[in-house]
Amino acid sequence: MKKILAVDDNEIERGQLETMLENARGYEVHSAGTGRSALEQAERCAVDAVILDLRLPDMDGLEILQKLKALKPELPVIMLTGFADIRTSVQAIRMGAADYLTKPFEDTHLLLTLQRVIERNDMLAEMEELRRKAGKRGASLSKLSGKSPAILEVVRHVQKVADSTLTVLIQGETGTGKEPTARALHEESFRHDRPFVAVDCGALPENLLESELFGHEKGAFSGADRKKQGQFELAEGGTLFLDEIGNLPVVLQAKLLRVLQERQVRPVGAARDFPIQVRIVAASNTSLEAAVKAGQFRQDLYYRLAEFILQLPPLRHRAEDIPLLAERFREEAGREFQRPVSAFTEGALQQLAGHSWPGNVRELRNVVRQSVLLTPDSRIHEEQVRALLEPSSSLEAPGPLAVPLVPGMGLKAIVENAAQQVERQAITNILRTTQGNKSQAAKALDVDYKTLRLKIKKYGLDFPGE
Repeated sequence: MKKILAVDDNEIERGQLETMLENARGYEVHSAGTGRSALEQAERCAVDAVILDLRLPDMDGLEILQKLKALKPELPVIMLTGFADIRTSVQAIRMGAADYLTKPFEDTHLLLTLQRVIERNDMLAEMEELRRKAGKRGASLSKLSGKSPAILEVVRHVQKVADSTLTVLIQGETGTGKEPTARALHEESFRHDRPFVAVDCGALPENLLESELFGHEKGAFSGADRKKQGQFELAEGGTLFLDEIGNLPVVLQAKLLRVLQERQVRPVGAARDFPIQVRIVAASNTSLEAAVKAGQFRQDLYYRLAEFILQLPPLRHRAEDIPLLAERFREEAGREFQRPVSAFTEGALQQLAGHSWPGNVRELRNVVRQSVLLTPDSRIHEEQVRALLEPSSSLEAPGPLAVPLVPGMGLKAIVENAAQQVERQAITNILRTTQGNKSQAAKALDVDYKTLRLKIKKYGLDFPGE
């Protein structure tokens, strides 16, 4: 029988809570009307969860929460508040609360929340024991390798937050490694044997995004000829990574907020919700806080997503990691391309160290991969690296992009035209480097051969070679 400690200074409400918990689920309920009594009982009794009112006569609920987590870090605590104060609630979550409910609340909502946090804690204990026996913890952090203080701080934060229930927001420039960080969070958690599902919120058309996230029933809309599982359902028990969350349309922001609050999802065309057990990790390459101030992103959703923030440093702020990362990418590319490239020359390393890397780790990886593919011998030379860096160097201080401004053309069309110009130029540059070898060009650009051929045809590019 699970033991629950209910803490509320209102004797009537506390009695109603005890009766409801005992009758509905058969919990053994201990109660306390003060913070001091709650701490004494938590220390004396092996309780499985605590329901804690935020306002108590002798001490603040957050102070009690802090003392409870210091006493028993694994003990799940559900906060109750009569004040719809999202900032205080988020602070409680940051301090280790498993969840919070605002009074008045539905009994069924409390019961479901209590069941969820107890089951999660039991699973956490079981998975921790399995992980301890397997001795595999930490392997997933290898992709965040480096010795700089900036990246070591990220690794420490990943280790601390991985096993929590906090929703994590990863922020960083393009190419800093947001998805590898999200995967490390997943692999370091008790969810590591459950699915990791990644969704790029900026890559899907707005009219398909809701169905993609939440799923749909057969006949929900024109073309829905079969039932479709959404990404939330596919990630059940694991982690759902929402990349570029800032691109989420306002309507879906409201629906995502409801999912995070209720832990339930309703597929498009469905008559009712179903519960989910999914850890959410979101990412953005721009400041969501700035987007909130600009009125482009919901403040309440931001606070739900930013229960814990991981800020990834740009590569220019961790220059001491460049040689280590370059060596790792060289070894990976050598194995992939089956090319025995053994080292960089000193001049090549100096070229890498002197670059500002506007594309961050992703740009470094691409340059190293292309160098491995194109080097004529077993080493990567200064001239090769310089030639590969020159096109990207010119992007650091670009001149005006020649985008035709047709009267009536919207911003979206202007951006799409500009992106196509950049894509065409990038393919042209790499085809020149590979002397028209499309297989080598596809590998260097990290796209499949068929995709590259289609784009070459689309842009009317004609190079001799394979």
